[in-house]
Amino acid sequence: MEKNLIVTFVAGCLSVTLNIASAQTAVDDLDSLLSETETMSADVVQLIVESDGGILEESNIRMHLKKPDGFYWETLSPFPELIVTNGRLLWNYQPDLEQVVIENWDSNRSELAAQLLSGRTENLLTEYSIEVLTDTDMGTEEFDLMPKASDSVYETISINFQSGGLDMIYLNSKNGQQTVWQFRNIEKNKELADSLFEFVSPPGIEVIENSYVQ
Repeated sequence: MEKNLIVTFVAGCLSVTLNIASAQTAVDDLDSLLSETETMSADVVQLIVESDGGILEESNIRMHLKKPDGFYWETLSPFPELIVTNGRLLWNYQPDLEQVVIENWDSNRSELAAQLLSGRTENLLTEYSIEVLTDTDMGTEEFDLMPKASDSVYETISINFQSGGLDMIYLNSKNGQQTVWQFRNIEKNKELADSLFEFVSPPGIEVIENSYVQ
């Protein structure tokens, strides 16, 4: 049932009204919603949705965030994988391959969704057109970001809030495929140890070192 609700939303069936506001006001509103969170832990359902609405893949993920740079994204199923960064290094651990790849982390090259969750909204007006959609009856507020660059693979990137809390992010590709992240069991501003955002390789794991000393 929950999956059907997600697909219905992605298909654009949610009744919304356009909130006429300046682009700067939209960014300020989004920044205000995101700035209240210093740490966040959540269970995430990731759906890859085909252009006809069919579910290509469903993944279950555990996420932790600690501003300014701590990010932990562990895919639990169907294919285990861990991506974690402390703001200096990024570890990509793939248990099935028994290897971890270590790279230098550049927050400016990270996915927009990760940047937004970390509170980085300063470049939005330069790179995106923004619309705000609201449904007062449902208590939802949606920020639609349209890339200005013609070579972007995305048509729209949307961040949806329910009663002021993060509910869903979805990436609408130009080829019609969508990636949906549905956030559940959110815990905000709970203390998270810095060690959570460091990775210690298990014995016998191949380490591929692509980082360099700064």
